[in-house]
Amino acid sequence: MPNLNLTQRLSMQLKQSPQQVLLSSLLQLPALSLEHKIKLELEMNPLLELDEEMEMELEEEIDEEGATDLDEDTDDEAEEEPENDAMDDFEKEEIDWESILNDEDNYEFKMPKDDSAEVFERPEVAQTTLPEHLLSQLNMLPLSEDEIMIGEYIIWNINEHGYLSYDADLIAINLDVDREEVEKVLKIIQQFDPVGIGARTLQECLLIQMEEFDPNDEIAIDILRDHFEDFTNKRYEKITKKMDLTLDDIRRVIEVVTKLNPKPGEGYVLLHQNVIVPDLVVEKEDDEFKISMNDWNIPHLRINNSYKKLLLNKKKSSKETRDYIRQSLESARWLINSIHQRRATILRVMETIIEQQREFFERGKDFLKPMILKDIADEIGMDISTISRVTNGKYVQTEHGVFELKYFFSERIHSDAGDDVSNKKIKSIIKGIIDEEDSNKPLNDQKIAEMLKEKGFKVARRTVAKYREQMMIPVSRLRRKI
Repeated sequence: MPNLNLTQRLSMQLKQSPQQVLLSSLLQLPALSLEHKIKLELEMNPLLELDEEMEMELEEEIDEEGATDLDEDTDDEAEEEPENDAMDDFEKEEIDWESILNDEDNYEFKMPKDDSAEVFERPEVAQTTLPEHLLSQLNMLPLSEDEIMIGEYIIWNINEHGYLSYDADLIAINLDVDREEVEKVLKIIQQFDPVGIGARTLQECLLIQMEEFDPNDEIAIDILRDHFEDFTNKRYEKITKKMDLTLDDIRRVIEVVTKLNPKPGEGYVLLHQNVIVPDLVVEKEDDEFKISMNDWNIPHLRINNSYKKLLLNKKKSSKETRDYIRQSLESARWLINSIHQRRATILRVMETIIEQQREFFERGKDFLKPMILKDIADEIGMDISTISRVTNGKYVQTEHGVFELKYFFSERIHSDAGDDVSNKKIKSIIKGIIDEEDSNKPLNDQKIAEMLKEKGFKVARRTVAKYREQMMIPVSRLRRKI
């Protein structure tokens, strides 16, 4: 007979309720994504409906007589129900839902209306996409059906910068054609407007444009074709020795190449892809900062009253129907309450950021103080993960520009004066030093670290390199000009 051992184990587990999971997901959404989420819920949940009444007073009125009549009807129906244990439990559950349903104010979500704001539908500007532009040129050429098929496949695999994301061999395999046919059609497309479209590398893109715009400039073409790595890494002396050129020749080639377009497809990116819509607006009135949510486009929600009678009338609705309504009602309640909590949480976090960074809002970027997520979390009594969700992907419009909420958080660096300085200020100083350097003799990271030390900031060379890379500033060798 097998031995059975009983053991005890003590462990800690973090479990979130469905309401907490929903609130966490909503906190991460910016305003536009939240609007989309609500519209999806409106389609899926029949108990949710839009409340389009304009007057807040009318929206908050409750029809007390109707609610009383409904209560009396429900009591009469309850007396006629057969008495058994299962039904008693069911009725107790129904009483709880009835008290919830008749309290309409708890389930309305309203946003303050700005009557001064002019509401209008902005007409969309007609735009031609990059694939449409290329396909129209492809269809004008006397090509065979196979060539048209290959061309369309190539065009639909050109990314937004204008580069072909698939190798010619892979395209040939996918279409079951010869590689030479793919290369032939690709060469044709690369001559389309804009020239250089469909290139696979930056080198190929620049060479195509150079051969099209100035095929007689043999020096520039030779440098791009045979010495591209040395050219991009600014090893100009090496190129002059190999090609028997002067630095003046190199300067001329640099001037020519910089006029070429390294991203030929960029002009066709849709505008809305690059637009940031701030979630919050901070304005100064007298000596105080006023915060407003940019959520006028968020739909106003309420519970659909027409489903109340179905839930409360046991004679005219089946148990399956009432169960479905009950589940939908609970989901609707969670959504509306979570939207309320999301709004209150974002406003509270923004208020605390302003309190901690008042000098920034008063005087500008140079007065940003070091601050971490824990500082805000401790101040308002919330978890750090909640603050992270609130600040990620949310933007605020201020007098000094539009900033992501994460912008206000930065590491501390100690100065010789004993003050804590934000690393963003150090980055600003580094950028200022590089902007003022001699372009013929750019400063290396060690020299910049020494200059920071002279200003009272002890920053290691590795830290300077890290901050420089974060600002996407190349090393000194690549900043050198001739």
